[in-house]
Amino acid sequence: MKADTGIQLLENFIKIPGIRSIIKSFVNYCEKDKKSRIEVALELYLGLRKNACYKCKLAKKVISNLIEVGGKSFGVDEETIKGRFKDVYWRRGLANVIKGIAYFGVNRPFTPGAPFQVVWNITYRCNLKCKHCYADAGIPGYYEVNTEEAKKCISKLAEWGVVILAFSGGEPLVRKDIYELTKYAKDNDLYVAIATNGILLTKENCKKLKESGVEYLQISLDGAKPETHESFRGVKGIFEKTIQGIKNAVEEGFFVNVATTVTHYNINEIPEIINLCESLGVNWFMMYNFVPTGRGKSILETDLTPDEREDLLKILWEKLKKSKMSVLSTAPQFARIAIQTEGVSCNVVPTHFYNPELPGKLKSLSEFIGGCGAGRFYIAINPNGDITPCVFLPLVVGNILKDDIENLWINLKEFRELRNRDILKEHCGICEYRYICGGCRARAYGYFGDYTAPDPGCLLNKHHFINLKNNSKN
Repeated sequence: MKADTGIQLLENFIKIPGIRSIIKSFVNYCEKDKKSRIEVALELYLGLRKNACYKCKLAKKVISNLIEVGGKSFGVDEETIKGRFKDVYWRRGLANVIKGIAYFGVNRPFTPGAPFQVVWNITYRCNLKCKHCYADAGIPGYYEVNTEEAKKCISKLAEWGVVILAFSGGEPLVRKDIYELTKYAKDNDLYVAIATNGILLTKENCKKLKESGVEYLQISLDGAKPETHESFRGVKGIFEKTIQGIKNAVEEGFFVNVATTVTHYNINEIPEIINLCESLGVNWFMMYNFVPTGRGKSILETDLTPDEREDLLKILWEKLKKSKMSVLSTAPQFARIAIQTEGVSCNVVPTHFYNPELPGKLKSLSEFIGGCGAGRFYIAINPNGDITPCVFLPLVVGNILKDDIENLWINLKEFRELRNRDILKEHCGICEYRYICGGCRARAYGYFGDYTAPDPGCLLNKHHFINLKNNSKN
């Protein structure tokens, strides 16, 4: 079945009078069964639970019908669905999608009922001095939530329906309670990730992280040569420690993602870095967009031109098709590159989080995945609990310790605007790829102080980039 036809079937089901209201009545947390009613309903549907309260049983009947329609819409049989969603993280993801349908409908791009991923800068303390650091880490005086406060935040995120919790920083491994916090998150059915510079990933620490529930490690590597990486990271002698940290992580069985922020410092080494990652046996290579925020504001001149970014994304796309590891990018233009290169017959949607293989027309489904996920697929939390739409978009919109996060997610003006691609300024707002890409909202904010402004890194916004460069010279 074609993807656009499948989506239409799903949209038609949701338009049945009263369906969304019924689903919405099941999105709350069930105190008796100690989970969201949607999760309990899914467990009943999958045979993972034998009994539940009457309202959760009623939810199961409605959710079963929704899954059946969704499966038929996209040509997936019931047994395949049941096999996949017996995994707790896929199940939480599905519950999040259903909750999103209840709150927001089947929109382009899609908004789930809670962020799929929360990146928590658990500390601003750090053992490096990176030139591009969005957190401006290493400066003392920031308040960090204590262990008990952090656990309360984790409980709120789990109850809300978040699927992935990624601890970042600063350097999260400098917190003495990091193993206690990761274990607590794992015990609350969250998929636990850590973003680290890698130099503290000794064999002993890798074992401790594994035992405490961490499954995914993102390790930063900004050069294939010691001088490139160390110049960018601000400390000499760390290249070999980083490489050894990657090796230790792979050996311990983590899902390992190597992340590289691409600038003029290292653009010529990207193919070599990818080859190095393949030889080390990592799972993902991720090209991070440079964003002028934090200390990154001081190295604006190192940003790629739109032409350089376009050429690099094309190289990454070709590498993705041949490599044994996944190649990703935080640049939302990556999906546009795929469609323009391969046409609608292509069945891979290259994204920040995942390169999903999808049946039918790529463009139709990729409009729901939707490119930039700031305030839509993910949010960030600062060490003191402040919430921002993205780690690279330093606009504080609330605090997890003080605010009703679900109310913020549904009603906050900034989140609603970040999800609305039709209000973006040109060229992003009139682009035929706006639902697939949408431009990087953090780059728009970093360059123009306006998250609805155009992303000057895109070839289709090249004139904005040229104007910015000309103005900086005057």
